[in-house]
Amino acid sequence: MEQAGGQQRITGAGDAIGAIALLYRVHDRFESFLDPKTYCSLSLSKQTEEGFRRVNTNIRFDYSAGKSILLEKNLKNNTSKRQENPIPGCVSDVLSSIYYVASLPLSPNATYTFPINDGGKTTTVEVRVEGKEDVKVPAGTFHTIRVQPRAQNSTGKAKGEMWLWYSDDARRVPVQMRARLFWGTLTLRLTRVETK
Repeated sequence: MEQAGGQQRITGAGDAIGAIALLYRVHDRFESFLDPKTYCSLSLSKQTEEGFRRVNTNIRFDYSAGKSILLEKNLKNNTSKRQENPIPGCVSDVLSSIYYVASLPLSPNATYTFPINDGGKTTTVEVRVEGKEDVKVPAGTFHTIRVQPRAQNSTGKAKGEMWLWYSDDARRVPVQMRARLFWGTLTLRLTRVETK
């Protein structure tokens, strides 16, 4: 996360490693821009390489028009898609939402709700503060606050469960994330903290 003019820029990457990478290649890149005062997302771009799938996605959040504008290009079959959906006055995207949650008070046993948009229909997410615990990751051992986000208005069967651990200090660094999915459990751990 870094300052980019009057905006915050967040970048993320996801790569399969080890034996899994030989069976199923994953090479994903994300970039999100948000308003640092409101945490409203301004745009999100994703370069997705998963298995045989190759897709570039750009989402712009136009608050004056009240809509998200998705432009997606499938690099495998050279097709494009444009989609517009209504949004409320402020939404988070899949990347900026991690930092939006960190900005909340995260009081014990509290529940918070907020809208999230990934280019499609806006979903309301409920975040429940479950408790505190010490978590050991490659970057060290942290006193953390554990939260569980859940989509309130998702359709169909639940696709899994997720937990996030934030450092229990003023910085609220995302220390660990765990997603329990139909095919297994995915765990992301903080490896280092860089300061400029």
